[in-house]
Amino acid sequence: MQIIFFGKHVEVTTAFREYAESKLSKLERLFDHVHEVHVVESILRNQHTVEVTLKADGTTIRAEERSPDMYSSIDLVTAKLERQLTRYKDRYVSHKRESLQGLKPGEINLEEIHASDAGESIESPAIMRTKRFAIKPMDPEEASQEMELIGHDFYVFRNADSEEVNVIYKRRDGNYGLIEPLID
Repeated sequence: MQIIFFGKHVEVTTAFREYAESKLSKLERLFDHVHEVHVVESILRNQHTVEVTLKADGTTIRAEERSPDMYSSIDLVTAKLERQLTRYKDRYVSHKRESLQGLKPGEINLEEIHASDAGESIESPAIMRTKRFAIKPMDPEEASQEMELIGHDFYVFRNADSEEVNVIYKRRDGNYGLIEPLID
């Protein structure tokens, strides 16, 4: 498991790095398919925020916590990730067992296993509504104004510069975030 640290408006100290590595290494024992971990440490208004993004078997799991102390933030985010990984692992294992149940070794069909992995769990929420709309080319500033006008937390638009579909969203701190997908 590779752990990559970033600091926003703060330098990542070796003490914090060692503490975070010791906490996050426990997650690998919980679910051994974790390949890469990104840890972002930041300080905003005397609140220490830790964002952790795990990449595990094609799935991305993310958690964020903030507190007055950086070490308690890493403790909180690790506990949240443990819960999320346990839930993911339970679904992952139950899907494998259900798909293989009652089959003899020569009867295992790998296509059915992959199809069941891609399927929805009974516990997951259902899509209740689908919206279709035309997206016009605009710059991110114009998209943020449109988002404010309609009163949503996000807005999908076609970036006039790149001609790609982007998403602008309102962050908890009141600023905006922009999602630009990378097409391989």
